[in-house]
Amino acid sequence: MLAPPIWIYNFVASTIDCQRALKKAFIPEPEKDSFDRAFSYMVKKSSMHYFSYKHGELYAEGIPLAELAAKFGTPLYVYSAKTLRRHFTAYEKAFGAVPHIICFAMKANSNSGVLSALAHEGSGADIVSGGELFRALKAGIPAGKIVYAGVGKTEDEIKLALKNRILMFNVESADELEEIDRVAGLMRVKAPVALRVNPDVDPRTHPYISTGMKKYKFGIPLKEALPAYEAAARMKNINVVGIQKHIGSQLTELEPFKDSLNRLLALLDLLEGRGMKLKYLDIGGGLGIRYTEDENPPAPAELAKVVLPLIKGRDVTLIVEPGRSIVGNAGVLVTKCLYRKSSGVKDFVIVDAGMNDLVRPSLYGAHHDILPVRKAKRPLEKVDVVGPVCESGDFLARDRQLPATARGELLAVMSAGAYGFTMGSNYNSRPRPAEVLVDGDECRLVRKRETYRDLTRGEM
Repeated sequence: MLAPPIWIYNFVASTIDCQRALKKAFIPEPEKDSFDRAFSYMVKKSSMHYFSYKHGELYAEGIPLAELAAKFGTPLYVYSAKTLRRHFTAYEKAFGAVPHIICFAMKANSNSGVLSALAHEGSGADIVSGGELFRALKAGIPAGKIVYAGVGKTEDEIKLALKNRILMFNVESADELEEIDRVAGLMRVKAPVALRVNPDVDPRTHPYISTGMKKYKFGIPLKEALPAYEAAARMKNINVVGIQKHIGSQLTELEPFKDSLNRLLALLDLLEGRGMKLKYLDIGGGLGIRYTEDENPPAPAELAKVVLPLIKGRDVTLIVEPGRSIVGNAGVLVTKCLYRKSSGVKDFVIVDAGMNDLVRPSLYGAHHDILPVRKAKRPLEKVDVVGPVCESGDFLARDRQLPATARGELLAVMSAGAYGFTMGSNYNSRPRPAEVLVDGDECRLVRKRETYRDLTRGEM
């Protein structure tokens, strides 16, 4: 495996897939000495997530992270159930005035414990594979609240979705539409579909997570959507029930969202004028979260203020597909400092979490705040926080000002709940970390740490 190209490392946080939150998670404090500067962005108790310092220790809700690390080991993903509920409820309240379904984008975090917590709140799911469908159903998410996107659905995946009677497929090409019609015919059922329309709108986010422009593989081009709908309406085994768009992830502005929705609604009006009545309007997701102090993405309520006036008076059920904005700041990655090292040019803090555990900094150049689990008065130092993986691209932070970190000390990589474990791997034959869900003063192991035996399981 080659290290990512050097240009990836040079992306600034404002232009990459760097996360943002519904409200500010850190606040600036007056700089007095190096200790104060080291903690100039403390986690607020009243902020949008429930990771905070108490008596000098960083807690997940009611449990110290150090206690969790001692019990479950490191690296360790820790999720806050209270934060998940808070973020999901924010969407429910924002769109409560209209018929709607909030479908959590599972690619952000597909842990069964996380999904079960959201299912209990009434969440649906936005899936992109048969594996995610299996996980969603196992976690208790009703099939009637599941929408299925993705450009490469296989015959077996289509069959599984039809067998379980999901809400609808979000179809991404004419070829896929024909395949779903064929498979549904074999099963003697009608497949509910929406067409995912590519509105050719620049979402102003990192190119790897931008999906709403012509040059990307997602959706049916806007100019081809009308004939595609007409073709779908003629197919014997297709039931056209909706229309969908999703322009990208980590959106920090609402204007591209509004622009793309207006284009979708114009097409919807055209379809209805031709006698095609659609039940579901799926506006996708993509709201960003807050990684850095200077980021301020829109909250669900702000999104609703843009969307609801545009759909007023329309007889549709709205579908929203948030992922990162629900789970991103609901998780942290706890890691331990193994060694200190200096090259004469750089100082390194070598930790036990690597790019196989959290690839976003290496892949996107993404910024994650890193906090000491235990506060102590100490000087600041500029360091690279790096992992054990045999790659120069294996880092969690570069040239980061951090309080001096000692061997054996625990660090918390913040905003790691989305696209953390789900993008992990066994690269360098490293077992993947455990995952823990905290709810108040209770915690539950929701994924065991892999063992060396797990690495060869299934091999012949």
